[in-house]
Amino acid sequence: MIAAVETVDGVLLVDVEEETVLGAGAELPAAPVPTVELPRVVAAARCGATIVALVERRPPLAISNDAGATWREAGGGLPAGFAVAVAEDDPDRMLFAARNRLYVSTNGGVFWRSLAPELPDISGVAWLD
Repeated sequence: MIAAVETVDGVLLVDVEEETVLGAGAELPAAPVPTVELPRVVAAARCGATIVALVERRPPLAISNDAGATWREAGGGLPAGFAVAVAEDDPDRMLFAARNRLYVSTNGGVFWRSLAPELPDISGVAWLD
């Protein structure tokens, strides 16, 4: 699983499984940003009926599995966030970016784990595979 991470120093590629920075990458792949009718939304990502909204509050995530009809809070232990991504082929695989660290969930946002690399300030994330 490879993630593209947009930082103040450019785009970096990160191997999420090995928790290593692979090097410089090109720009983030273009992804449509879903319209989310929630207050204080920082970023949002979508895969099918799953929408993840990053909001300015605690916990920092709101997740919908029915295209925004209902929402649940998630990420109670996560710090403030700057970007979020959902894998196109697996809506349970999510990537959350704090100021300089990545967190990954493989179970729809129920549990999160921090990745080891500390990165320059992050402004965007995307899954490449």
